Amino acid sequence: MDGRQGKRGVGIRAVYIEPKKNHARKNNYICKKIAMNTILIQQVWFDGRFCDVLIEGNKIGVISDSIDFVADKIIDGTRKALIPGFANAHTHSAMTLFRGLGEDISLMKWLHEYIWPYEARLDEEMVYWGAKLACLEMIRSGITACNDLYWYIPACVRAMEEMGVRSVQAYSWIDFFTQERADAHKIELEQMHKKSEGWSDLTGFSVGPHSIYSVSADSLQWMAAYARNHGLMFHIHLAESQMEYEDSLKNWGVTPVRYLYDLGVLGPNVVAAHGVWLSSEDIHMLGDYGVSVVHNPNSNLKLASGYKFKYEELRDAGVRVCLGTDGCASSNNLDMLEAMKHAAFLQKAWRRDPASMPLNELMNMASLHGYEAMGIHAGKVEVGRLADLILIDLQQPVFVPFHNFYANLIYAANGSAVDTVICNGRVLMEGKKIDGEAQILEMAQKMAEKLVNY
Repeated sequence: MDGRQGKRGVGIRAVYIEPKKNHARKNNYICKKIAMNTILIQQVWFDGRFCDVLIEGNKIGVISDSIDFVADKIIDGTRKALIPGFANAHTHSAMTLFRGLGEDISLMKWLHEYIWPYEARLDEEMVYWGAKLACLEMIRSGITACNDLYWYIPACVRAMEEMGVRSVQAYSWIDFFTQERADAHKIELEQMHKKSEGWSDLTGFSVGPHSIYSVSADSLQWMAAYARNHGLMFHIHLAESQMEYEDSLKNWGVTPVRYLYDLGVLGPNVVAAHGVWLSSEDIHMLGDYGVSVVHNPNSNLKLASGYKFKYEELRDAGVRVCLGTDGCASSNNLDMLEAMKHAAFLQKAWRRDPASMPLNELMNMASLHGYEAMGIHAGKVEVGRLADLILIDLQQPVFVPFHNFYANLIYAANGSAVDTVICNGRVLMEGKKIDGEAQILEMAQKMAEKLVNY
Protein backbone atom coordinates (compact mmCIF):
# COMPACT_ATOMS: atom_id res chain seq x y z
CA MET A 1 0.00 0.00 0.00
CA ASP A 2 1.18 3.55 -0.67
CA GLY A 3 2.05 5.85 2.24
CA ARG A 4 -0.26 8.20 4.18
CA GLN A 5 -1.12 11.49 3.06
CA GLY A 6 -12.43 22.59 -1.06
CA LYS A 7 -15.00 24.21 -1.51
CA ARG A 8 -15.77 25.59 -5.00
CA GLY A 9 -18.94 26.58 -6.81
CA VAL A 10 -19.93 25.57 -10.29
CA GLY A 11 -18.91 27.99 -12.99
CA ILE A 12 -20.38 26.82 -16.27
CA ARG A 13 -23.55 28.10 -17.82
CA ALA A 14 -25.05 24.85 -19.10
CA VAL A 15 -24.02 21.28 -18.67
CA TYR A 16 -24.78 20.28 -22.25
CA ILE A 17 -22.56 22.87 -23.92
CA GLU A 18 -19.91 20.92 -25.82
CA PRO A 19 -16.35 21.95 -24.92
CA LYS A 20 -14.48 23.61 -27.76
CA LYS A 21 -11.60 21.43 -28.81
CA ASN A 22 -9.73 23.71 -31.22
CA HIS A 23 -9.43 27.09 -29.56
CA ALA A 24 -6.13 28.23 -28.06
CA ARG A 25 -5.46 27.12 -24.50
CA LYS A 26 -2.80 27.92 -21.94
CA ASN A 27 -0.42 25.38 -20.43
CA ASN A 28 -1.23 22.62 -22.88
CA TYR A 29 0.62 19.36 -22.37
CA ILE A 30 1.69 18.03 -25.77
CA CYS A 31 3.22 14.63 -26.31
CA LYS A 32 2.56 12.62 -29.48
CA LYS A 33 4.45 9.44 -28.63
CA ILE A 34 2.62 6.17 -28.07
CA ALA A 35 2.72 5.13 -24.44
CA MET A 36 1.71 1.86 -22.84
CA ASN A 37 -0.57 1.63 -19.77
CA THR A 38 -2.08 5.05 -20.28
CA ILE A 39 -5.63 6.36 -20.22
CA LEU A 40 -6.65 9.75 -21.57
CA ILE A 41 -9.93 11.24 -20.35
CA GLN A 42 -10.87 14.00 -22.78
CA GLN A 43 -12.82 17.17 -22.03
CA VAL A 44 -14.34 16.14 -18.76
CA TRP A 45 -15.84 18.68 -16.35
CA PHE A 46 -13.57 19.06 -13.34
CA ASP A 47 -13.11 21.86 -10.82
CA GLY A 48 -15.25 24.34 -12.74
CA ARG A 49 -13.77 23.79 -16.20
CA PHE A 50 -13.39 21.33 -19.05
CA CYS A 51 -10.03 19.60 -19.17
CA ASP A 52 -8.11 16.49 -20.19
CA VAL A 53 -6.67 14.06 -17.64
CA LEU A 54 -3.87 11.64 -18.42
CA ILE A 55 -3.42 8.52 -16.31
CA GLU A 56 0.03 6.97 -16.55
CA GLY A 57 0.22 3.48 -15.10
CA ASN A 58 -1.67 3.61 -11.82
CA LYS A 59 -1.25 7.34 -11.15
CA ILE A 60 -2.61 10.65 -12.35
CA GLY A 61 0.07 12.02 -14.66
CA VAL A 62 -1.24 15.26 -16.13
CA ILE A 63 -4.28 17.54 -15.77
CA SER A 64 -4.44 20.19 -18.47
CA ASP A 65 -6.79 22.16 -20.69
CA SER A 66 -5.82 19.94 -23.61
CA ILE A 67 -3.49 16.99 -23.99
CA ASP A 68 -2.33 15.78 -27.41
CA PHE A 69 -1.35 12.25 -26.57
CA VAL A 70 -1.62 8.80 -28.13
CA ALA A 71 -2.87 6.77 -25.17
CA ASP A 72 -3.73 3.09 -24.88
CA LYS A 73 -7.29 4.02 -24.09
CA ILE A 74 -9.28 7.17 -24.64
CA ILE A 75 -12.42 7.96 -22.64
CA ASP A 76 -14.79 10.63 -23.88
CA GLY A 77 -15.52 12.84 -20.90
CA THR A 78 -18.12 14.94 -22.67
CA ARG A 79 -21.18 15.53 -20.48
CA LYS A 80 -19.46 13.86 -17.56
CA ALA A 81 -17.89 15.16 -14.35
CA LEU A 82 -14.70 13.84 -12.76
CA ILE A 83 -14.37 13.28 -9.00
CA PRO A 84 -12.16 11.08 -6.81
CA GLY A 85 -13.31 7.57 -6.05
CA PHE A 86 -15.09 7.06 -2.74
CA ALA A 87 -13.44 5.26 0.19
CA ASN A 88 -15.88 3.14 2.20
CA ALA A 89 -14.11 3.41 5.56
CA HIS A 90 -16.14 0.73 7.34
CA THR A 91 -17.95 -2.25 5.86
CA HIS A 92 -18.40 -6.01 6.09
CA SER A 93 -18.35 -6.99 2.44
CA ALA A 94 -19.87 -10.47 2.32
CA MET A 95 -22.78 -9.43 4.53
CA THR A 96 -24.48 -8.68 1.23
CA LEU A 97 -25.79 -12.24 1.63
CA PHE A 98 -27.59 -11.13 4.83
CA ARG A 99 -29.53 -8.33 3.16
CA GLY A 100 -33.10 -8.43 4.51
CA LEU A 101 -32.40 -10.80 7.42
CA GLY A 102 -33.17 -9.74 10.98
CA GLU A 103 -35.22 -6.63 10.29
CA ASP A 104 -36.84 -4.25 12.77
CA ILE A 105 -34.95 -5.37 15.90
CA SER A 106 -32.36 -3.84 18.24
CA LEU A 107 -28.60 -4.07 17.71
CA MET A 108 -27.86 -6.68 20.39
CA LYS A 109 -30.82 -8.87 19.47
CA TRP A 110 -29.84 -8.49 15.82
CA LEU A 111 -26.28 -9.67 16.60
CA HIS A 112 -27.10 -12.53 18.96
CA GLU A 113 -30.20 -13.96 17.29
CA TYR A 114 -29.45 -13.42 13.61
CA ILE A 115 -26.00 -12.25 12.59
CA TRP A 116 -23.68 -14.37 14.69
CA PRO A 117 -25.73 -17.58 14.26
CA TYR A 118 -25.86 -17.11 10.49
CA GLU A 119 -22.16 -16.23 10.33
CA ALA A 120 -21.41 -19.58 11.97
CA ARG A 121 -22.83 -21.20 8.80
CA LEU A 122 -20.58 -19.31 6.38
CA ASP A 123 -17.93 -21.03 4.28
CA GLU A 124 -15.26 -19.85 1.84
CA GLU A 125 -17.50 -20.12 -1.22
CA MET A 126 -20.31 -18.13 0.36
CA VAL A 127 -17.96 -15.35 1.43
CA TYR A 128 -16.27 -15.25 -1.98
CA TRP A 129 -19.51 -14.66 -3.86
CA GLY A 130 -20.88 -12.39 -1.14
CA ALA A 131 -17.75 -10.24 -1.44
CA LYS A 132 -18.03 -10.25 -5.23
CA LEU A 133 -21.59 -9.01 -4.92
CA ALA A 134 -20.33 -6.28 -2.58
CA CYS A 135 -17.69 -5.27 -5.12
CA LEU A 136 -20.31 -5.11 -7.84
CA GLU A 137 -22.47 -2.84 -5.71
CA MET A 138 -19.58 -0.69 -4.52
CA ILE A 139 -18.24 -0.16 -8.03
CA ARG A 140 -21.70 0.85 -9.22
CA SER A 141 -21.83 3.59 -6.58
CA GLY A 142 -18.27 4.81 -7.17
CA ILE A 143 -16.50 3.13 -4.25
CA THR A 144 -12.92 2.32 -5.27
CA ALA A 145 -11.54 1.37 -1.84
CA CYS A 146 -13.02 -0.21 1.28
CA ASN A 147 -11.95 -0.86 4.83
CA ASP A 148 -13.28 -4.38 5.22
CA LEU A 149 -13.82 -6.34 8.43
CA TYR A 150 -15.02 -9.88 7.88
CA TRP A 151 -14.40 -13.60 8.08
CA TYR A 152 -12.61 -15.87 5.56
CA ILE A 153 -10.16 -13.16 4.52
CA PRO A 154 -8.60 -15.16 1.62
CA ALA A 155 -12.04 -15.37 -0.03
CA CYS A 156 -12.56 -11.61 0.37
CA VAL A 157 -9.08 -10.86 -1.00
CA ARG A 158 -9.57 -13.11 -4.02
CA ALA A 159 -12.95 -11.55 -4.81
CA MET A 160 -11.78 -7.96 -4.49
CA GLU A 161 -8.54 -8.40 -6.37
CA GLU A 162 -10.40 -10.11 -9.22
CA MET A 163 -12.87 -7.22 -9.32
CA GLY A 164 -10.06 -4.65 -9.10
CA VAL A 165 -11.27 -2.97 -5.90
CA ARG A 166 -8.72 -1.63 -3.43
CA SER A 167 -9.17 -2.77 0.19
CA VAL A 168 -7.67 -3.17 3.64
CA GLN A 169 -8.67 -6.53 5.10
CA ALA A 170 -8.95 -6.72 8.89
CA TYR A 171 -8.49 -9.99 10.73
CA SER A 172 -11.79 -10.34 12.64
CA TRP A 173 -11.37 -11.21 16.30
CA ILE A 174 -14.15 -12.19 18.72
CA ASP A 175 -13.05 -14.20 21.76
CA PHE A 176 -15.94 -13.55 24.18
CA PHE A 177 -13.38 -13.21 26.99
CA THR A 178 -12.13 -16.81 26.78
CA GLN A 179 -8.38 -17.49 26.78
CA GLU A 180 -8.70 -20.55 24.55
CA ARG A 181 -10.29 -18.52 21.76
CA ALA A 182 -7.82 -15.69 22.24
CA ASP A 183 -4.84 -18.05 21.91
CA ALA A 184 -6.29 -19.54 18.72
CA HIS A 185 -6.85 -16.05 17.30
CA LYS A 186 -3.24 -15.06 17.95
CA ILE A 187 -1.94 -17.97 15.90
CA GLU A 188 -4.41 -17.38 13.07
CA LEU A 189 -3.75 -13.63 12.96
CA GLU A 190 0.00 -14.10 12.69
CA GLN A 191 -0.45 -16.73 9.98
CA MET A 192 -2.80 -14.46 8.01
CA HIS A 193 -0.43 -11.54 8.34
CA LYS A 194 2.33 -13.70 6.88
CA LYS A 195 0.07 -14.77 3.99
CA SER A 196 -0.75 -11.12 3.27
CA GLU A 197 2.79 -10.64 2.00
CA GLY A 198 1.66 -12.44 -1.15
CA TRP A 199 -1.28 -10.13 -1.82
CA SER A 200 -1.16 -7.54 -4.58
CA ASP A 201 -0.62 -3.82 -4.03
CA LEU A 202 -4.41 -3.42 -4.07
CA THR A 203 -4.80 -5.08 -0.69
CA GLY A 204 -3.53 -4.31 2.80
CA PHE A 205 -3.82 -6.17 6.10
CA SER A 206 -5.01 -4.90 9.51
CA VAL A 207 -6.22 -6.18 12.87
CA GLY A 208 -9.93 -6.08 13.61
CA PRO A 209 -11.16 -6.63 17.17
CA HIS A 210 -14.93 -6.55 16.98
CA SER A 211 -15.67 -4.45 20.06
CA ILE A 212 -14.96 -3.94 23.75
CA TYR A 213 -17.98 -6.12 24.62
CA SER A 214 -16.85 -9.13 22.58
CA VAL A 215 -13.05 -9.01 23.03
CA SER A 216 -11.09 -9.27 26.29
CA ALA A 217 -8.86 -6.50 27.61
CA ASP A 218 -5.76 -8.69 27.28
CA SER A 219 -6.62 -9.41 23.65
CA LEU A 220 -7.17 -5.72 22.88
CA GLN A 221 -3.77 -4.88 24.36
CA TRP A 222 -2.07 -7.73 22.49
CA MET A 223 -3.60 -6.64 19.17
CA ALA A 224 -2.77 -2.98 19.78
CA ALA A 225 0.88 -3.87 20.41
CA TYR A 226 0.98 -6.17 17.39
CA ALA A 227 -0.51 -3.49 15.14
CA ARG A 228 1.94 -0.83 16.35
CA ASN A 229 4.94 -3.13 15.99
CA HIS A 230 4.01 -4.07 12.43
CA GLY A 231 2.65 -0.73 11.19
CA LEU A 232 -0.93 -1.99 10.87
CA MET A 233 -4.34 -0.37 11.27
CA PHE A 234 -6.46 -1.25 14.31
CA HIS A 235 -10.10 -1.36 13.11
CA ILE A 236 -12.82 -1.61 15.81
CA HIS A 237 -16.50 -0.87 16.47
CA LEU A 238 -16.59 1.75 19.21
CA ALA A 239 -19.29 3.64 21.13
CA GLU A 240 -21.94 2.45 18.69
CA SER A 241 -24.93 2.10 21.00
CA GLN A 242 -26.29 3.45 24.25
CA MET A 243 -26.17 -0.05 25.71
CA GLU A 244 -22.45 -0.35 24.93
CA TYR A 245 -21.84 3.04 26.54
CA GLU A 246 -23.85 2.30 29.69
CA ASP A 247 -22.45 -1.24 30.07
CA SER A 248 -18.94 0.17 29.86
CA LEU A 249 -19.71 2.60 32.67
CA LYS A 250 -21.28 -0.22 34.70
CA ASN A 251 -18.56 -2.83 34.12
CA TRP A 252 -15.42 -0.71 34.07
CA GLY A 253 -16.46 2.65 35.44
CA VAL A 254 -15.40 4.51 32.29
CA THR A 255 -16.70 5.25 28.79
CA PRO A 256 -15.73 2.94 25.89
CA VAL A 257 -13.18 5.47 24.61
CA ARG A 258 -11.63 5.94 28.05
CA TYR A 259 -11.52 2.15 28.42
CA LEU A 260 -9.36 1.87 25.30
CA TYR A 261 -7.24 4.79 26.51
CA ASP A 262 -6.64 3.08 29.85
CA LEU A 263 -5.59 -0.08 28.00
CA GLY A 264 -3.08 1.91 25.92
CA VAL A 265 -4.87 1.17 22.65
CA LEU A 266 -5.53 4.65 21.24
CA GLY A 267 -3.23 5.95 18.51
CA PRO A 268 -3.14 7.31 14.94
CA ASN A 269 -3.50 3.80 13.53
CA VAL A 270 -6.89 3.29 15.20
CA VAL A 271 -10.01 3.49 13.03
CA ALA A 272 -13.14 3.53 15.20
CA ALA A 273 -16.42 2.73 13.49
CA HIS A 274 -19.59 4.55 14.59
CA GLY A 275 -18.56 6.76 17.54
CA VAL A 276 -22.14 7.85 18.22
CA TRP A 277 -22.00 7.84 22.03
CA LEU A 278 -19.12 10.12 22.98
CA SER A 279 -18.53 12.49 25.88
CA SER A 280 -16.63 15.76 25.46
CA GLU A 281 -13.63 14.13 27.12
CA ASP A 282 -13.88 11.20 24.70
CA ILE A 283 -13.84 13.52 21.70
CA HIS A 284 -10.75 15.40 22.85
CA MET A 285 -9.04 12.11 23.67
CA LEU A 286 -9.71 10.82 20.16
CA GLY A 287 -8.34 14.04 18.70
CA ASP A 288 -5.25 14.06 20.91
CA TYR A 289 -4.34 10.52 19.84
CA GLY A 290 -5.07 11.00 16.13
CA VAL A 291 -7.85 8.40 15.96
CA SER A 292 -10.01 8.28 12.82
CA VAL A 293 -13.78 7.93 13.38
CA VAL A 294 -16.10 6.49 10.74
CA HIS A 295 -19.67 7.78 10.58
CA ASN A 296 -22.18 5.14 9.39
CA PRO A 297 -25.47 7.07 9.24
CA ASN A 298 -27.65 4.47 7.52
CA SER A 299 -26.72 1.66 9.90
CA ASN A 300 -27.03 3.87 12.98
CA LEU A 301 -30.47 5.06 11.92
CA LYS A 302 -31.82 1.66 10.97
CA LEU A 303 -30.64 -0.06 14.16
CA ALA A 304 -31.70 2.97 16.24
CA SER A 305 -28.17 3.19 17.63
CA GLY A 306 -28.32 6.97 17.70
CA TYR A 307 -28.47 9.97 15.42
CA LYS A 308 -26.58 12.75 17.18
CA PHE A 309 -23.21 12.07 15.61
CA LYS A 310 -20.97 14.90 16.87
CA TYR A 311 -19.29 15.72 13.59
CA GLU A 312 -18.43 19.35 14.29
CA GLU A 313 -17.02 18.59 17.72
CA LEU A 314 -14.90 15.74 16.33
CA ARG A 315 -13.69 17.87 13.42
CA ASP A 316 -12.80 20.78 15.68
CA ALA A 317 -10.91 18.45 18.02
CA GLY A 318 -8.73 17.37 15.13
CA VAL A 319 -10.33 13.96 14.54
CA ARG A 320 -10.27 12.70 10.97
CA VAL A 321 -13.92 11.89 10.26
CA CYS A 322 -14.58 9.35 7.51
CA LEU A 323 -17.74 7.85 6.04
CA GLY A 324 -18.86 4.25 5.76
CA THR A 325 -21.85 2.23 4.64
CA ASP A 326 -21.41 -0.57 7.19
CA GLY A 327 -22.54 -3.99 5.96
CA CYS A 328 -25.69 -4.75 3.99
CA ALA A 329 -27.24 -6.56 6.95
CA SER A 330 -27.60 -3.24 8.77
CA SER A 331 -27.63 -0.62 5.99
CA ASN A 332 -29.08 -2.83 3.23
CA ASN A 333 -27.01 -1.18 0.50
CA LEU A 334 -23.50 0.06 -0.26
CA ASP A 335 -24.47 3.35 -1.89
CA MET A 336 -22.00 5.98 -0.75
CA LEU A 337 -23.98 8.88 -2.17
CA GLU A 338 -26.97 7.84 -0.09
CA ALA A 339 -24.76 7.68 3.00
CA MET A 340 -23.45 11.18 2.24
CA LYS A 341 -26.95 12.59 1.90
CA HIS A 342 -28.14 11.04 5.15
CA ALA A 343 -25.02 12.18 6.99
CA ALA A 344 -25.72 15.76 5.93
CA PHE A 345 -29.43 15.70 6.68
CA LEU A 346 -28.85 14.21 10.14
CA GLN A 347 -26.46 17.01 11.10
CA LYS A 348 -28.74 19.72 9.81
CA ALA A 349 -31.80 18.25 11.53
CA TRP A 350 -30.57 17.52 15.05
CA ARG A 351 -28.50 20.71 15.21
CA ARG A 352 -31.33 22.73 13.65
CA ASP A 353 -28.70 24.39 11.50
CA PRO A 354 -28.88 24.14 7.69
CA ALA A 355 -25.25 25.27 7.45
CA SER A 356 -24.03 22.11 9.20
CA MET A 357 -22.04 19.61 7.15
CA PRO A 358 -20.99 21.70 4.11
CA LEU A 359 -20.74 19.96 0.76
CA ASN A 360 -16.95 20.18 0.47
CA GLU A 361 -16.53 18.58 3.90
CA LEU A 362 -18.87 15.77 2.91
CA MET A 363 -16.75 15.08 -0.15
CA ASN A 364 -13.62 14.88 1.98
CA MET A 365 -15.32 12.53 4.44
CA ALA A 366 -16.41 10.23 1.63
CA SER A 367 -13.10 10.14 -0.19
CA LEU A 368 -9.90 11.79 1.02
CA HIS A 369 -10.31 11.09 4.73
CA GLY A 370 -11.08 7.42 4.21
CA TYR A 371 -8.05 7.01 1.98
CA GLU A 372 -5.86 8.77 4.53
CA ALA A 373 -7.14 6.54 7.33
CA MET A 374 -6.26 3.48 5.24
CA GLY A 375 -2.83 4.88 4.38
CA ILE A 376 -3.46 5.14 0.64
CA HIS A 377 -2.28 8.10 -1.46
CA ALA A 378 -5.53 8.77 -3.31
CA GLY A 379 -8.83 10.54 -2.64
CA LYS A 380 -8.08 13.71 -4.63
CA VAL A 381 -7.88 14.45 -8.33
CA GLU A 382 -4.30 15.59 -8.22
CA VAL A 383 -1.15 14.84 -10.20
CA GLY A 384 0.92 12.15 -8.53
CA ARG A 385 -1.93 10.52 -6.64
CA LEU A 386 -3.18 7.03 -7.39
CA ALA A 387 -5.71 6.96 -10.21
CA ASP A 388 -8.85 6.02 -8.27
CA LEU A 389 -11.42 8.11 -10.13
CA ILE A 390 -15.06 8.13 -11.13
CA LEU A 391 -16.99 9.83 -13.91
CA ILE A 392 -20.49 11.06 -13.16
CA ASP A 393 -23.14 10.93 -15.88
CA LEU A 394 -24.50 14.46 -16.21
CA GLN A 395 -27.22 13.43 -18.69
CA GLN A 396 -29.75 12.86 -15.92
CA PRO A 397 -32.65 15.05 -14.81
CA VAL A 398 -31.14 15.48 -11.34
CA PHE A 399 -28.26 17.49 -12.83
CA VAL A 400 -30.53 20.04 -14.47
CA PRO A 401 -30.29 22.90 -13.77
CA PHE A 402 -26.54 22.96 -13.13
CA HIS A 403 -26.29 25.66 -10.49
CA ASN A 404 -24.23 23.57 -8.09
CA PHE A 405 -22.74 20.24 -9.14
CA TYR A 406 -22.03 18.95 -5.63
CA ALA A 407 -25.52 19.82 -4.40
CA ASN A 408 -26.98 17.91 -7.34
CA LEU A 409 -24.63 14.98 -6.79
CA ILE A 410 -25.18 14.58 -3.04
CA TYR A 411 -28.73 15.81 -2.46
CA ALA A 412 -30.43 14.84 -5.73
CA ALA A 413 -28.52 11.91 -7.25
CA ASN A 414 -27.62 8.42 -6.04
CA GLY A 415 -25.23 5.68 -7.06
CA SER A 416 -26.92 5.28 -10.44
CA ALA A 417 -25.29 8.55 -11.51
CA VAL A 418 -21.88 6.86 -11.66
CA ASP A 419 -20.94 6.09 -15.27
CA THR A 420 -17.28 5.06 -15.20
CA VAL A 421 -15.01 3.79 -12.42
CA ILE A 422 -11.23 3.63 -12.53
CA CYS A 423 -9.19 2.06 -9.73
CA ASN A 424 -5.40 1.93 -9.70
CA GLY A 425 -5.41 3.00 -13.34
CA ARG A 426 -7.71 0.15 -14.41
CA VAL A 427 -11.21 0.69 -15.78
CA LEU A 428 -13.64 -1.37 -13.67
CA MET A 429 -16.87 0.02 -15.11
CA GLU A 430 -17.53 2.02 -18.27
CA GLY A 431 -20.90 3.14 -19.55
CA LYS A 432 -22.37 1.56 -16.38
CA LYS A 433 -21.33 -1.91 -17.56
CA ILE A 434 -19.28 -4.36 -15.47
CA ASP A 435 -17.92 -7.62 -16.83
CA GLY A 436 -19.32 -10.76 -15.22
CA GLU A 437 -22.26 -9.07 -13.52
CA ALA A 438 -24.86 -11.69 -14.46
CA GLN A 439 -22.81 -14.56 -13.04
CA ILE A 440 -22.16 -12.70 -9.79
CA LEU A 441 -25.86 -12.03 -9.26
CA GLU A 442 -26.76 -15.64 -9.98
CA MET A 443 -24.11 -17.15 -7.72
CA ALA A 444 -24.73 -14.71 -4.86
CA GLN A 445 -28.40 -15.64 -4.88
CA LYS A 446 -27.48 -19.33 -4.70
CA MET A 447 -25.11 -18.70 -1.80
CA ALA A 448 -27.75 -16.71 0.09
CA GLU A 449 -30.25 -19.54 -0.31
CA LYS A 450 -27.63 -22.04 0.86
CA LEU A 451 -26.94 -19.89 3.90
CA VAL A 452 -30.51 -19.70 5.15
CA ASN A 453 -31.34 -23.32 4.27
CA TYR A 454 -28.11 -24.75 5.71
